[in-house]
Amino acid sequence: MGWNSWDSYGTTVTEDELLANARFMAEHLKDVGWDTVVIDIDWYDPTARAHGYNTDAPLVLDEYGRQLPDPVRFPSARNGKGFGPLAAKVHELGLKLGIHVMRGIPKLAVERNLPVKGTSYTARDVADKKHVCVWNPDNYGLNQKHPGAQAWYDAQIDQFGTWGIDFLKVDDMQSPFHDDEIAAYHRAIAKAEAKYGYPISLSLSPGQWLSTAYTGFLRDNAEMWRISDDLWDQWEDVFQQFSRLARWAPFQQSGHWADADMLPLGHIGLRAERGDNRDSLLTRDERRTLVALWAMGRSPLMVGGDLPTSTPETIALLANPALREVTAGSTNNHEVTRERIYAEWGDPSTYEGDLIVWAADAADWADGTASAHPGAYYAAIFWTGDKPHELKGNIELKSIVGLENVRDKSDKNKENKSYWPENKEKVENEAENKQSWTIGDLFAGIQDGETERSTARLEGTGSDCVIRGTIEPHGVLWFVLDR
Repeated sequence: MGWNSWDSYGTTVTEDELLANARFMAEHLKDVGWDTVVIDIDWYDPTARAHGYNTDAPLVLDEYGRQLPDPVRFPSARNGKGFGPLAAKVHELGLKLGIHVMRGIPKLAVERNLPVKGTSYTARDVADKKHVCVWNPDNYGLNQKHPGAQAWYDAQIDQFGTWGIDFLKVDDMQSPFHDDEIAAYHRAIAKAEAKYGYPISLSLSPGQWLSTAYTGFLRDNAEMWRISDDLWDQWEDVFQQFSRLARWAPFQQSGHWADADMLPLGHIGLRAERGDNRDSLLTRDERRTLVALWAMGRSPLMVGGDLPTSTPETIALLANPALREVTAGSTNNHEVTRERIYAEWGDPSTYEGDLIVWAADAADWADGTASAHPGAYYAAIFWTGDKPHELKGNIELKSIVGLENVRDKSDKNKENKSYWPENKEKVENEAENKQSWTIGDLFAGIQDGETERSTARLEGTGSDCVIRGTIEPHGVLWFVLDR
């Protein structure tokens, strides 16, 4: 759970802006799980600008071709200090610092034919000019068949270790899927972790057409991997993630996460790729859908809006303790059902939207934290249509909690072969206790909009119990079922 500069500042974030977000996070969001701030791409380009990348940029490099922070935007990096002083300030706040890096070696290092630290090789020896990123001009790939290629990554990440960097977002790794480069980066991180004595998380980007067949390899080499291209504040982008998260949810594992990308919430676009200095264009209900879907799918949560200048409603949504509770404290997360809804049965022209139900078992956290709802179930009912949708009793309680947990009195009596009139009261009491399900709204008390919305409710008993409520356009009913 963290903040990334991309949606707000693109390639242009400054030290002061990063620290402002870190201080805000520490004061307002750290207690509910937000703990990382990430500087995105081109922190080493003194000519960085909003809306695009610079060809032949005069990147700031050391004598071995390794990137250094632009000292104008990051003044504490002057005199060869790198991100060390900034990382120390972030750590003092109880947070972690991350940075973005492109796959490969800077073209400028190859042009200058700089030496690869600790070897007799040069940048020209190890560069692979065939595997170049199609959207960013800064780097060449590395020829992993050459021994100097691993040495270059080792030296780069060793420098990050001296600075105290906790999190690395490494781009252009998965589209196409560069398994040799991913493995090399992982090996270099492992060496730095052993040398400096602290963990460094690896996040891979982007994720178009990412196959679940890579899951084992990804778990062995990374903590996070993107499963889509960049996501922005438009409903279509959110809608596309339903199928992706449904595909990846069964593979989620604590410590190794399929990542549905950043949350474009709050004040974004200040100087970004899509920058017009705006609040997120997602509606209040779309924002709720976004965070509920990410939590039910156990995706990492990285928000992109500038925190100090975002609205109180945005901060209230991010401060919802249910986000961490469900992401960290659930298992068996899955899409229960997804159906297209028509106003007139059999008439495709009357399509209204998709009704999508997710469920998960409440569980203890990987760090040993006890579940907030032992024996409970988390559920979300999403509606993708453009008009409110009233649940008509077709979402049954037993479809979420299981058939064995909703047996009514008559079912119990039929099973009890020793049933006689004299123990009727005992049998009925046992059945009644088994059916005492309650429903709790996971957005309860969250002041993130101008009006209240319908919450889910239970109607009926035993096997006949259903979930009712009204779902707003592109909205969600998100709740926990306890007994």
